[in-house]
This record gives sequence, C-alpha cells and structure tokens, in this order.
Amino acid sequence: MIELGTTPPADDLIKDVSEADFMAEVVEMSQTVPVIVDFWAPWCGPCKTLGPALEAAVTRARGAVRMAKVNVDENQMIAGQLRVQSIPTVYAFWQGQPVDGFQGAVPPSEIDAFVDRVVKTAGGDASGGLDDAIAAAEEMLDAGAASDAAQTFAAILEEDPQNAAAYGGMARAYIALDDADQAEAVLNGVPAELSNSPEIEAAHAQLALLRQAADAGPVAELRAAVEANPEDNQARFDLAQALHASGDAEAAVEELLTLFRRDREWNDGAAKQQLFTIFDALKPNDPVVLNGRRKLSSMIFA
Repeated sequence: MIELGTTPPADDLIKDVSEADFMAEVVEMSQTVPVIVDFWAPWCGPCKTLGPALEAAVTRARGAVRMAKVNVDENQMIAGQLRVQSIPTVYAFWQGQPVDGFQGAVPPSEIDAFVDRVVKTAGGDASGGLDDAIAAAEEMLDAGAASDAAQTFAAILEEDPQNAAAYGGMARAYIALDDADQAEAVLNGVPAELSNSPEIEAAHAQLALLRQAADAGPVAELRAAVEANPEDNQARFDLAQALHASGDAEAAVEELLTLFRRDREWNDGAAKQQLFTIFDALKPNDPVVLNGRRKLSSMIFA
C-alpha cells in the first residue's frame, strides 16, 4: 500500500488575518503559494456556511493553497482598499495581486472549482497528490492486487471524503474480490451529490453484473439452446449473461446486439438495457464499448 502525503497543520493553512499582518500573510505569502482571502463578519448568515466549506476545500488541497480570514468589522481599512461592498466576498491572491474572486454564498461544487482554478493559476495541483494516489491504486487493481487497492482507496477517502473516483475504485476493488456485499456497502455510503458521477455509475454497473454472474447458467448448454432455437430470446439473453460472467464481454455484447436486432422491445427493452450496463462497467475507450455503441447506434437510427 502506498503512503499518502500529509496535510500541513490547519493553523498553517488557515489563519485569522488583521491589518497588522495582512501584508505578510497575504501579499508576501502569495509570492510562493496562492492565498484565498475570505472577508466575513460574525453577523453575516451566509458567511457561516461559506466559511467552513471554503476551509474544507482549502484543507483538501493539502498545502497547494492557503486561506486568510478577515473580519471586516475589525479590519475596515483592508475591506475598503479592496472595495469589499458586501459579504461574504472572497479574493484569491497570487504573487501579490488579486487574480480571482466571487461574492455571496455558492454551492460546494463551485467552491471546489474555484480552489482548483486558483491552484492551477499558480501551476499547482489542487488534489494535493491524490490524483497520483488514485492512479497508483488503479494500477494495483489492474495488476490483481485488489486488496491493496481497496486499502489505498480507503486512505484516499480519509483525506478527501468527496472523492468520487476513490469511492468507485474501492467498490470495484471489492467486486474484484467477489465481495458484492462490501461493494454495495461502499456504494450505499456515497454522498448524494456524488451519486450520478461516472465513477459511481460504473461501479454500480459492475456490481449488477457481478450479481447476475452468480445466477448465470452454463455457457455450453445455453449456446446449444440458442442454436437449437434462434428465436428463443430468453435463452439468448441468458447466454449473453453467462458469456459475460465467463469473462467474454465481447461475445456477450454480440449476442445482445443480435437479440436487439431481432426484437428490440423484448422484455421491455432488456437487451438494450443490458448493453448499457456492460458499456457503463467498462472503460469508455474499451474497444468492446466503442464497437458495441457504434453497432447499437446504427441499429437504432437505421
């Protein structure tokens, strides 16, 4: 299992700043690392939501950006110099100059995008190295070290509980270990705002296929049944499931395409739905996906 980098102490990343140390903590500090300045006041309702969310995003960046909190009631001269007319107002400083900013409370996704944009302005990586950790975990998974991959994805989630790629990766690691229940538990723990991300949908698709595999029949018997009666749609569908369970995704897709071509409405469009499940479970650039989607599209729009 790889070692993840450590996050600098919170009191180094996030500081209350006054007029006395604004020059040192913001202007001078921003010569080497971008500094996000949050102008707030104790009486400001939206500030109570924005502030903690901004602090969390800065913490997740693990040192790639810092944050200065300025109470405008106590530091009116700074607020006036920067023309802060309403709060919350947020500015990002890089190399001594404001380079980005926004006013008012914004959703967490926009906060993350803002922090990422600021860090990239300075040529950094807002993931704090977590992207490298995810890539390493994916390599473990590809190499068959699913248990190590699961542990690494779990460590990433301890650093960043909003990391969809880590949730999806950990679920897929348990799927590789044939532990459907644990994979399902991971997916059930995904925050609602991440549930529609591609990584999570891919893991759900793989889990559905794993559950199907447990009930898949013998390939040889099902193939014989289809050859004996090509009009037996259920036998062909079952054959496709069995083929996928045996590791032959390409053959499974071909059988489902044949079924769709013969009767696209059979069983409420089961062939098309199963094709999409297989496509979602594979990588988008997999030849099986690319060829399968092309053939399916040609049938749909013929």
